[in-house]
Amino acid sequence: QVQLVESGGGLVQTGGSLTLSCAASGRIFSPGTNDMGWYRQAPGKQRELVADITRDGRPNYEDSVKGRFTISRDNAKNTVYLQMNNLTPEDTAVYYCTAVAIFPSRRYWGQGTQVTVSS
Repeated sequence: QVQLVESGGGLVQTGGSLTLSCAASGRIFSPGTNDMGWYRQAPGKQRELVADITRDGRPNYEDSVKGRFTISRDNAKNTVYLQMNNLTPEDTAVYYCTAVAIFPSRRYWGQGTQVTVSS
């Protein structure tokens, strides 16, 4: 059974920090994962990419989070992390983990974790 289990969301004040983590499990991930990342969806808005990272560790960030968020991964654990600093109310959203299996190459999604930043 494929699972992406997210943790670390919650309520934080403006300027605060949170770290999200997501572990991918299931037979399809036994050989490992290709790209892993985080998307978010705020109320009334489309889901957008926050950051992703290749298997060999190359990160990519959405412009508004550059310099504040850091994505990293542990290939041995099929786990991806998102360190979020200097959070603002505009970062409030449901954050979704995503992982691309090696074969077949297909993207899987977590159920989402709520991040709320109060002003």
